[in-house]
Amino acid sequence: MVQLTATPTSTLVDEPVHIRATGLAPFQLVSLHATLEDEKGMFFNSWAYYRANEVGEVDLDRAPALGGDYTGVHPMGLFWSLKPEIFLTRLCKRDVMNSPFKVQIKLYDKELPIQPKVTRAPTASVTVERWYMASGVTRIQVREGRIRATLFVPPGDGQLPGVIDMYGGTGGLLESRASLLASHGFVCLALAHCGFEDLPAQPDKIDLEYFEEAANFLLKHPKVLGPGIGIVSVCKGAEIGLSMAIHLKQVVASVLINGPNFVLSAPHVYRGLILKPGSFSTELIHSNSYGLIDFYHVFDKSNQEKSPSVLPIEKAKGHFLFIVGEADKNINSKVFAKNAIEQLKRHGKNNWTLLSYPGAGHMIDPPYSPLCTGSAIPGVCSAVHWGGELVPHVAAQEHSWREIQKFLRKHLTPVVTSQI
Repeated sequence: MVQLTATPTSTLVDEPVHIRATGLAPFQLVSLHATLEDEKGMFFNSWAYYRANEVGEVDLDRAPALGGDYTGVHPMGLFWSLKPEIFLTRLCKRDVMNSPFKVQIKLYDKELPIQPKVTRAPTASVTVERWYMASGVTRIQVREGRIRATLFVPPGDGQLPGVIDMYGGTGGLLESRASLLASHGFVCLALAHCGFEDLPAQPDKIDLEYFEEAANFLLKHPKVLGPGIGIVSVCKGAEIGLSMAIHLKQVVASVLINGPNFVLSAPHVYRGLILKPGSFSTELIHSNSYGLIDFYHVFDKSNQEKSPSVLPIEKAKGHFLFIVGEADKNINSKVFAKNAIEQLKRHGKNNWTLLSYPGAGHMIDPPYSPLCTGSAIPGVCSAVHWGGELVPHVAAQEHSWREIQKFLRKHLTPVVTSQI
């Protein structure tokens, strides 16, 4: 009897699953399909075909995919190769607390042509639940003063490192990464900065006192281990995160994912200080053959060494982890990180680490997330090109997620020295 198993069948979305088929004929060719329906009813699917070994087994930890959405040995390939049926749809979890994503994996007894839906009954199937929040983590809506955020607090006694999590200019309040960080032992504040409730979609200024208010709120929580906090941020969020690290003494560890080292658009304002954005060249906006818009060279002039829009990173007291996708098509993040590091070096600083990933795109998410090569930014552009090549991008996601947690723990957890 053919059996398809997934171990475990319910786990966090950033943890691996062992998929195995048994009871097949020796050297039988089979096709494995994965499907997922998101909270808006959008479907994502992936497929690959395999050949059973001499005892009629396909173990994805060892067996190479012979074709489909990927080839070679990739135990989690069916998850990270999930692709939307509707172009430019990004897989995004909105309710992290009450329901998991359910990935249905089906086995068919021979190779099938590439198609989004298969109507024939599978030989075997299994459903895997992928959660964004571990059992025991508490989710708290925060509407205190101007702060618009969600706080995730791990269970148990004792204090833990505090982290602010921010996304980019698409706006809204995304909780998926913050809930995962809390699931791994961080008190994490998912912080909105635009396009959410009473926050403007396109702010006319970046008021750093708002972010200072959020940092102080987090530090005052009894579960948070001070004296400083960390930041995990991407794109526009990384621009703000860098500015926070420079101006706010509360910020001592900053993870900057594919961000600029200068003020992109709206000026940064802090206690009378104003940092104005640089110039940009709209004629350098390009569209590829799929209609995706590249902003890759638009801000080249803003990043020139003597531009007043360049953020004075050398004034920051904390540590930086730059994460760069070298195939980022939205901004030239590799050059921007390089320039920020050179700026630190010129001032005798060594408070940085660079992780630069060939083939990785702009949207570097937690492990096993599907590659998103393009999506819309409401009010800005209907089809932004994020870039990335499938296999190197997902490998970068897996590696960088481990390094992010190591970096935050290193710089947010005091070293206890033994006394003799």
